[in-house]
Amino acid sequence: MSITVLRNSLFYLSLAALSLPAAAGNATKEEAVAMVQKGVAFIKANGAEKGYAEISKKGGQFSDRDLYLVVYGLDGTVLAHGANQKMVGKNLIDFKDIDGKPFVKERVELAKAKANFWQDYKFTNPESRKVEPKQMYCERLGETAVCGGIYK
Repeated sequence: MSITVLRNSLFYLSLAALSLPAAAGNATKEEAVAMVQKGVAFIKANGAEKGYAEISKKGGQFSDRDLYLVVYGLDGTVLAHGANQKMVGKNLIDFKDIDGKPFVKERVELAKAKANFWQDYKFTNPESRKVEPKQMYCERLGETAVCGGIYK
């Protein structure tokens, strides 16, 4: 292979690399807050039915890498779920993490008391398929909590 061909190949590989999206990696706290706020705004603008459908849509605008939105009724019922549509309609008030922490009950109680909050628990990362420490950011919207979490 000549030097010119090699140089041209490296040049085009460099251009291709520049056009690729950033490395996957975990979402950040700032991204979680921004997505929750975007979800809340979408629900307010389009109504609960359309908002929940969009949040639950696989690969939709409310799912990015390991970050996705979940909407809970203040009774613990999942109203929308960006990673697992099978959870929609299920009441998870008694659901516990691997350490026995009733995180849905705690989340609902926090949502009743605060307009927004962060919560720590452990959950299976959809990207790694491993149980990992997670932080969930939630904002209360009427009688619901709109949440998006990050893995630490």
